[in-house]
Amino acid sequence: MNQALLQVSLRQKAVYVPSDASTSSLPEPPTLPDATAVLVANLAKLGYGVSEPLLRALEHTTPDFQAQLLEVVREVMGVKKNWTPLVKAWGTPTGESRLDHVLTFFANVFQAKGTLLPCGHIIPPDTFPLARYNGCPFCGTPFKFAEIEHVGQGSKLKVLDLWTEADVANLLRDLLASKTALDATQVDSLRRLLAELPLPTEVPIAMKETRLAVVDAYVQLGQPAQAQALFSTPTDVLRYLWYQKTGLLQLVEPKVIRQRRQKNARSIGWSVDRSAQAQAQARADLKLKYSRREAAMVASWLNALPQSPAQLCEIMHPKRGMWVRFIRALRLAEYSKRPALGKLRETLDVFYNQTYEVWQGRVDHFRLRLDADHTFALLKQRPGLFARSLFANMLWFGAEPAVAAFAEVLDQVPARLVVTLAMYAEDYFIPGNKRTVKPLGGSSKQIKANQLLKNYTPEELQAMQAAVVDLCMLAMRRRFAALPTPHRTMYIDPALFKIPLAIGDRSDTVQDLPAALMGTRFAVEGEAVRLFMQWGVGLSAQHLDMDLSCTIAYAAKMDHCSFSQLVTTGCKHSGDIQYVPNQVGTAEYIELDLAALQRAQAQYVTFTCNAYSAGALSPNLTVGWMSSQHPMQIAASGVAYDPSCVQHQVRVTQNLAKGLVFGILDVAQREIIWLEMPFQGQLVQNLNQAGVQTLLRKLESKLTIGQLLTVKAQAQNLELVGHPEADETYTAAWAQNTATVTQLLVD
Repeated sequence: MNQALLQVSLRQKAVYVPSDASTSSLPEPPTLPDATAVLVANLAKLGYGVSEPLLRALEHTTPDFQAQLLEVVREVMGVKKNWTPLVKAWGTPTGESRLDHVLTFFANVFQAKGTLLPCGHIIPPDTFPLARYNGCPFCGTPFKFAEIEHVGQGSKLKVLDLWTEADVANLLRDLLASKTALDATQVDSLRRLLAELPLPTEVPIAMKETRLAVVDAYVQLGQPAQAQALFSTPTDVLRYLWYQKTGLLQLVEPKVIRQRRQKNARSIGWSVDRSAQAQAQARADLKLKYSRREAAMVASWLNALPQSPAQLCEIMHPKRGMWVRFIRALRLAEYSKRPALGKLRETLDVFYNQTYEVWQGRVDHFRLRLDADHTFALLKQRPGLFARSLFANMLWFGAEPAVAAFAEVLDQVPARLVVTLAMYAEDYFIPGNKRTVKPLGGSSKQIKANQLLKNYTPEELQAMQAAVVDLCMLAMRRRFAALPTPHRTMYIDPALFKIPLAIGDRSDTVQDLPAALMGTRFAVEGEAVRLFMQWGVGLSAQHLDMDLSCTIAYAAKMDHCSFSQLVTTGCKHSGDIQYVPNQVGTAEYIELDLAALQRAQAQYVTFTCNAYSAGALSPNLTVGWMSSQHPMQIAASGVAYDPSCVQHQVRVTQNLAKGLVFGILDVAQREIIWLEMPFQGQLVQNLNQAGVQTLLRKLESKLTIGQLLTVKAQAQNLELVGHPEADETYTAAWAQNTATVTQLLVD
């Protein structure tokens, strides 16, 4: 039994029980076996319950499987990690001040009297209360470590269902058939599934990014020829090569990666600025080198593509700089001399001599001359690009001709783009309204509204917005109506009207707990929310300073809680750790008191983490929050982590983010909104709060799963009923598999 499949099933709020783990030949037990009872009790301490079918299945599993299951859950919940903070019983502040740090600094410079700590620092008397610390209060080096003491305090259990081989196979098919780009969690699950299960060849792969994992699986099996059918353009080949080199599913330019690493290595302190070294290291890391076997494989892929040499070159043109590097590294000019690779030889000749015409150049040529007929004629050839430029063309040529031309090819536009246009039309056609965008490889940014909006009256802009929404929703109704159905009734879980469709905001972090879509709202169960951050597992002892922080927004001011301000209204920080111990990692916490925040009339609390050290956020850094109806205890050692209270957590896996927003507490509504917004900067003060509000507005404008299902019911004349006993039933459990939800996007 492979642990990978167990981890994947846990993300779907289930436990995979393979047939070879069962001892069903044994007689039916009269009572719950002791081993199973112990397993269920241990799972409850970790915050998990089991459904009746799963309990019955666990009764017949082997002791080895039960032990493995418990071990996987403990690994997911981080039980073996070090959760000891800097301050003991940090719920009671130590009273340390900036003066303590200043006095300690001079005491070490002039070697004054005081307590010498293992890290070599002298702590002068009457400064830090050393009895309250697990390490050095001056440099943040931990010395003492403690075990998790309080478990099982959570007021809600995450109930796990039973999964069989059929369920695992269905998940693999759903991920392959997903009609939106997979997020980091889904990509990780897909890799694990492909490593364990045979590839279902009958499943059409909808997204180009999804094909990369399948191509990689074929290459690992030594079957590169099987991957040929998954490449439709040279960009697909380039995407795979770049994915193999960087692990990025999108084509982020090399210069962007170098610039991000250089920015991440900059520091407030000039003495620790390593930006020049980081850029040099990035150049070395991005240097291309391929074996002859790999070069021959890529050459055959390119030679077998269906387009003509001129068409291939036109597709390659937008990434010409990258292609030049890859052509040289792969020695394609040499391989093109082989008789069987004549098409590749002709393609390289056309590419280097630039004897090809670029489609986008022709579009820009006619567009700048205000030639609407020729511009729209070209855009109709590529409906997806027409959809992406629709709003700008409406402002450039006028709404009526642009919408009329787009309507002619609307049925050829992927449903994810149709729904996206309807969602973001309201946000786009507002003069002076800034929008949040995330460039490839970059942090979230705010951009100004299109300047052409000033040329139209509010009534005209409102009409443009309505025209787009009406056209797109009409298209979705037509698509749903064209699907035959024998059903007459539909049930939609009310929770689905609060869950946005997974379009446009893919997450770059991995969720090992039951996954949630960005924009999902979690109800706060008690009077406190406890943020946590753990990093450094598997690394040798070193200086690696990650910071957990939060900002508090009031009507007329901003406040923050971080290493520079451990205590503020409604917030307490557990202390700043700057060094990680050997292999086990370390942790920081922030406790939020909702009652105190409400009394102070706080509006929002934004959860953030930053890399204060040179570089990006530490790989496998885990952040999240705990919530429980019952009070959550803090041990005398300061350990405040209880896996049963964890409401949501994410694991950072990509290495380009310097700072990350991972949630917002709506104080009045007592809800936490899960979102992910990378930002640049060492400190929480570098966060642009206006950008957070813009992202929130963007998430709120997104179509929810419930709203799309309502459109489906109207189009198919299905009666909406208030009970699950309907012909079509859509529950929150069904929406847990976001890849399944994307099948509503009918093309």
